[in-house]
Amino acid sequence: MPASTDRREPAPAATLPAYRTDLDGLRGIAIALVACFHVWFGRVSGGVDVFLTLSGYFFIGSLVRHTIHSQSARIGFGETVNPWPRLKRLIRRLIPALYTVLVGVVVLTVLIVPQTRWLNIGRETFASALYYQNFYLAKNSQDYLAASSANSPLQHLWSMSMQGQFFVGALVVLLAVAGLIKLCGARFAPLTRPGVIRAVFACLVGAIAIASFAWAQYRLHIDQPFNYYDTRSRLWEPLVGGLFAIWMPRLRVASWLRGAATVAALLLIATCGWWIDGVAEYPGALAWVPVGATLLVIWAGQTAADAPAPAANRLLASRPAVRLGGLSYSLYLIHWPLLIFFLTWRGTDHATFLEGTGILAVSLGLAWFMKRYVEDPMRGGGRSSMAHIRWPSHPRITYTAILTVALVALSAGSAGAIRAWDRHMSTVTVDTANLDPALYPGARALLENAPVPALDPQPTPLAVADDLPMTGPDGFMSDFTVTEPVVGVYGDPQGHKTLALAGGSHAEMWIGALDAIGKANGFKIVTYLKMGCPLTSEENPTKLEGTPYPECRTWNRNVMEDLKRTRPDAVFTNSTRPNPAGPADHVPDGYVGVFDELTAAGIPVVGIRDDPWPHNDRGPIDTPECLASGGNARSCGTVRTSALHAVDPATAYADRNPLFHRLDLSDGLCTADFCPAVVGNIIVYKDYHHLSATYVRSLTRELSRQLSAALPWTGPQLG
Repeated sequence: MPASTDRREPAPAATLPAYRTDLDGLRGIAIALVACFHVWFGRVSGGVDVFLTLSGYFFIGSLVRHTIHSQSARIGFGETVNPWPRLKRLIRRLIPALYTVLVGVVVLTVLIVPQTRWLNIGRETFASALYYQNFYLAKNSQDYLAASSANSPLQHLWSMSMQGQFFVGALVVLLAVAGLIKLCGARFAPLTRPGVIRAVFACLVGAIAIASFAWAQYRLHIDQPFNYYDTRSRLWEPLVGGLFAIWMPRLRVASWLRGAATVAALLLIATCGWWIDGVAEYPGALAWVPVGATLLVIWAGQTAADAPAPAANRLLASRPAVRLGGLSYSLYLIHWPLLIFFLTWRGTDHATFLEGTGILAVSLGLAWFMKRYVEDPMRGGGRSSMAHIRWPSHPRITYTAILTVALVALSAGSAGAIRAWDRHMSTVTVDTANLDPALYPGARALLENAPVPALDPQPTPLAVADDLPMTGPDGFMSDFTVTEPVVGVYGDPQGHKTLALAGGSHAEMWIGALDAIGKANGFKIVTYLKMGCPLTSEENPTKLEGTPYPECRTWNRNVMEDLKRTRPDAVFTNSTRPNPAGPADHVPDGYVGVFDELTAAGIPVVGIRDDPWPHNDRGPIDTPECLASGGNARSCGTVRTSALHAVDPATAYADRNPLFHRLDLSDGLCTADFCPAVVGNIIVYKDYHHLSATYVRSLTRELSRQLSAALPWTGPQLG
């Protein structure tokens, strides 16, 4: 993140390091790389790592000089440890531009982005405003990849949040150390020597940097999506920059050799985005390439007061590079959301060269405007010609005061709007019948490795309870008291082949997919469905809670008679159920009795394995309630082996009965070891154990493939 900090100290000029305009130019190079790689190449450059290293160099160096000066100038203890002056400068430097962009993002989201994404962007707005966006993204394992219309316009602010956390943490810890030195120095004078103070800070900063780097390297191969955003993993980058501010090698090296070092470092910074996969490798060992190159530039340009800087560093200090560096913060904030909103407006995932050029040009213009009229005035005037405008009748009303009030009002209004929309969305049922499969792949994320953009899942947790199969609203799901079958017709009503869908709600779940397959392949689907009543030969069936269910026995007898009379070309029903006597699933004896009776009559049976019923050690999981209470795909999901055997329990029966065809879509519901509550941006379950209709539709292609293999007359699998 290209934010800089105030490097001016209340110390004698002789104690201050020379102002390094070449490092301003380096920031300009870094922001150019970040913006160009985002807009044109869809890759991660090393620019952010350059910013982090420079931030540590400036900020920690400032704190160390403050500590040394507080000893030599006899500054009191309270002033030594008081974080407010620096914190105030940070706020004035960082917050106004950030909040201006956040307000703009909220407005453009309403104007451009589909409503299904408002909720997530609103939450990211809060996360960015409160400087925890990196952990928000880490928690959601949102890969920082190429820009597309499905990316968040605030995704880039992870580095802003990480840097803000570093600033505050370093400020508190290092000022606390300064206070200890102040207290102990009163009795032990050697502690007040500049060399000793630098050694204390170097040991502390170095130890934390080593721990952070070790953590980053360890987590690299365990949970890299989280590791990429984790402040604990990233902390070593600004800290090694801080170490250079505390102590820098003083080597007598010819100017041309220093210049060659700067050129080599710039080449590494400029090219590492091509030959290092930053998403997969940073902030591990390969992050030392941009970090180490930045340190090399800092070292090469640090010359004696009477010695000329190397030519390469003087080039970095040229007016164009320095001006670009001055715009780096605003440009960083603006370029990414502008790109994302443009891609969303165009409905594309990539910008052409000309479009990218236009985006960069507009970003530069807006960055200049924001620096002149937002950043500079709020930092204390700068060059803004409006910073000190006063109205005669109101001498205390200045441009800065008006800007502050406007930002506060707009930010508060945006926050209120986000909160209102959050509440509104929690009660709105979203039409999910025609979700964009590129944004909501559902089961295709597991079955076909389809990419999953970071979006709020659909339907929403409170809406998914009403995500029902079509047979219920159509009146073809018999209630508990009915004993005579009510037959519905789906698929192609004129089809010459008939597939009978029979059973309870766990058979009914599949009607959405079957209806689409029947329509596409010209066969009819007739339904025999009853609440809580699977197709079974059991003499004493019970409801789920264990109470007797004699109506189910009567209904089953009537359905079996009707099936044998009408002789559909196949019967589609459930083949398994959770095992009440132990973990995983089994084939109930009552199911086997139905399979035997139908196949003995020459009617093929298609038995589909039941879905894994969500549960954990504490019992069943109501998926919508779990998600609405702050849970996620993992915490609301199920360990696969606790719900499903490694092999479909119906396999043995299928092997001995050629008219029985088993279907198993478990791999469309679970990974090899876990069954998440959300897959491919679609909530899997609508309650404790029923699949949502939206998720079933995402399984249509896999169901078609397996069904056509079992019953060739159902037609070729859907493409």
